[in-house]
Amino acid sequence: MTSYGSAIRDEWALAPGYVTVNHGSFGATPRAVLAAQQMWRDRMEDQPSRFFRSIVPAALRDAAAALASFLNADSADLAFVTNATQGCNAVLRSLAFAPSDEILVLGHVYGAVRNTVRYVASRHAATMVEAPIPFPRPDADTIAANVAAAITPRTRLAVIDHITSSSALITPLPAIIAACHAKGVPVLVDGAHGPGQVTLDLPALNADWYVGNCHKWLNAAKGCAFLWARHDRQTDLHPAVISHGYGKGFLAEFDWTGTWDPSALLSITAALEFHARLGGPTLRARNAALAAEAAAMVAARFGTETGHGNQPTGSMAMVRLPAPAMDAPAMLALRDRLLDAGTDVPLHLHAGQAWLRLSAQAYNELDDYARMADIVLATLR
Repeated sequence: MTSYGSAIRDEWALAPGYVTVNHGSFGATPRAVLAAQQMWRDRMEDQPSRFFRSIVPAALRDAAAALASFLNADSADLAFVTNATQGCNAVLRSLAFAPSDEILVLGHVYGAVRNTVRYVASRHAATMVEAPIPFPRPDADTIAANVAAAITPRTRLAVIDHITSSSALITPLPAIIAACHAKGVPVLVDGAHGPGQVTLDLPALNADWYVGNCHKWLNAAKGCAFLWARHDRQTDLHPAVISHGYGKGFLAEFDWTGTWDPSALLSITAALEFHARLGGPTLRARNAALAAEAAAMVAARFGTETGHGNQPTGSMAMVRLPAPAMDAPAMLALRDRLLDAGTDVPLHLHAGQAWLRLSAQAYNELDDYARMADIVLATLR
């Protein structure tokens, strides 16, 4: 039987004594994956020219094949990128928009992707449209209906978060994608939090493009992410950095954009093995259950509420802080104080109210959240 919590915390290089309940922002790379990454770095520095010319091309495709298998996808449809935001940039900046075109996003779209959409829209005199998200106590049917209602004859693309960063909401992707496709609107899914938090079958999902991070819930090294493109959406799709592969096809363009350290990508096989060793689907279910239990406990301690209501959660959950309404500078100052006090929990504002987002990973146990709640209450006092 797989052990979790403090029994396996040493599998990561986490600082002892620090209350780590924020796996969602940057992940944490296990020692086994760091060792695999170092092995690839050693091979790279042993003879760089031989490594990049003779080893990397096949090794990169082997790594892509392992990840594609985990996603039930064809490796020919999957390219590596550094992070999900870079993947979103690649898609958004490859598309052509006309004045008055609309790009649809969710009201809880990730800030960096919102900025990318704003930039692309401004370059083409297009418009970004936000579909409202009910929060707290979201309702999947309402979310899907709000997206469908926001589609107009001018909508050219929908950028949809799989799991929202600012509210930890698992969106009803199949219903949203079906609604968009019924009106001829292609869908780019920002799945930054998807891989390793929920089970993925990319072809069955039938989005046009899906980008995902592996350094979060798959425990890969930092800088390991992917862009999956449905085969019919690969034409004229280019990386954010144009390089030697330009015009030679989807994989040729993305597999080589210049000299970089590919060790994070090549060590994805070790991350996948680690994820499987900790239970795979069992781990994902355990983390979701722990996040829900922790959120309920912390909300009771705070005398407030959780954000998800009756909706299922993944490995993250939201709890309203027992504090008056505040603005963004005050919220950021509070988060800095929490960091100094010994814990890192992202804070997000919704209607002027601060909400805490907690994460549950294999190394966490319920006592972590009790300690975090003590720190938060003491800091607020």
